[in-house]
Amino acid sequence: MREVLRSKIHRAWVTEANPDYVGSIVIDEALMEKVDMWDNEKVLVCDVDNGSRFETYVIPGERGRGDIAVQGAAARLTGEGHCLIIMSFEVTETPIEPKMILVDEENRFAEYLEGVKHVEPVH
Repeated sequence: MREVLRSKIHRAWVTEANPDYVGSIVIDEALMEKVDMWDNEKVLVCDVDNGSRFETYVIPGERGRGDIAVQGAAARLTGEGHCLIIMSFEVTETPIEPKMILVDEENRFAEYLEGVKHVEPVH
């Protein structure tokens, strides 16, 4: 068994960082669907701006609003306007093809990514 990347939202922009919440990351439900993330699924979040990495769980946000809201203690590891990479993983015996998307500056779907084949810099 190996733990492999199952899904990734690449270059999402933090719309809110609220340390006074119980904890989680709110992600626009439309983006969750594109990469097959589930409500309450554990994710690894990487802040492109400051290099911090943290784990939390997903709460679906309103479809189409573009919300990426980091809440609870993790909010102190990022900030509004920061750029994130949000990933989920799967334990499997066989290789899988991850679902990976790039979003625009308003956290709307821009395109599907194909692993390391995508060598051009993105926004």
